[in-house]
Amino acid sequence: MHIRTLTLRDFRSWEHADLELPTGRTVFLGSNGNGKTNLVEAVGYLSTLGSHRVAGDAPLIRLGQQRSRIGATVVNGGRELRIDVELNQGSANRAQINRSPVRRTREILGILQTVLFAPEDLALVRGDPSERRRFLDELATARLPRLAAVRSDYDRVLRQRSALLKTAGRQARSRSGAPAELSTLDVWDGHLAAHGAELLAQRLRLVHELHPYLEQAYRSIASESRTAAIRYRSSALPEDFLDPQRSPQPGDVEALEANMLSELASARGKELERGVCLVGPHRDDLDLMLGSAPAKGFASHGESWSFALALRLGAFELLRSAGTDPVLLLDDVFAELDRRRRTALAAVAAGAEQVLITAAVPEDVPPELGANPVRVETDGVADGRTSRIVEPPPRTDEPRAGESIEGRHLG
Repeated sequence: MHIRTLTLRDFRSWEHADLELPTGRTVFLGSNGNGKTNLVEAVGYLSTLGSHRVAGDAPLIRLGQQRSRIGATVVNGGRELRIDVELNQGSANRAQINRSPVRRTREILGILQTVLFAPEDLALVRGDPSERRRFLDELATARLPRLAAVRSDYDRVLRQRSALLKTAGRQARSRSGAPAELSTLDVWDGHLAAHGAELLAQRLRLVHELHPYLEQAYRSIASESRTAAIRYRSSALPEDFLDPQRSPQPGDVEALEANMLSELASARGKELERGVCLVGPHRDDLDLMLGSAPAKGFASHGESWSFALALRLGAFELLRSAGTDPVLLLDDVFAELDRRRRTALAAVAAGAEQVLITAAVPEDVPPELGANPVRVETDGVADGRTSRIVEPPPRTDEPRAGESIEGRHLG
């Protein structure tokens, strides 16, 4: 899999960009703040519908503009698909596949698969559980795009059930007897358990399948260190569901749903007191283990970097095992790594179909990669800066008759 063209309009510091990207390795070079990271951020957004740098979409829209557009022509097994996303201030985002509008932006998920490694990935080891849940869910959705709808449905039910818990809890504290709102909690419990069970089943299956790739990747990076392992930590599941050597079977979804319904019933009193939902995958975590100790709080700085890198390399190899190379995105990471970790990452990058790298100076990138350099600069200062390409990447193919070499985008 690779990206043949990338188009940006009013995305971050880019007023416009129309790039033809070759297969192999391309490195975007430029000083900090010049906009090189914005390019790989845009590619990552097309893959996950989210940024690795910010939680919302508003910062992605160029200052003073009402909308931003990102598009790419993706080649997979000889088949080309054009995907475009329009980000809007104050209204819903829109998407197109081959210039035809789709009902929901999430319908483009799965067309472009990427694995991105960035300095922010240290939060996978040292950060909050939400970072690790996001890692799991984005990887699971890359493998099974329909999971995006499950996640959306779960989040919607969670918000509605949480609002009901707050209202019912206040009423229960202010008068005797059960409030009328409690009669609808059973319905929401059923919806939450149904969607939560599907999400849990995919997470458990993913942890089981990712584990050997993670273990091997960590061993290649830090052979003298303790063995790395991952383990799912649930807010409600019994231990037999969490065995890392046990891959959930299709029938387990029903068992997971029944277990979650039971736990929701048991926790209802506490939930009403606190006004929050205490049971479900939104409360879970991924335990990262080095030997018998958790990496968080016990790993050294070097071990934490090794674990973060191993998670991404493991994800890359897991996606690749399905027969297609994801696009590898490396955002200013070589400068953060020592020689051993740089070598391990370079070995994977050297064999990938397409790698997009950002770096401040050429010396940050291992020379054995032979990356095509593309220089990125900015005009203007501070909030008024505009990024531009000084040296566009070499073209590897000619456009078809009647086809624009600039790439199409939402109009």
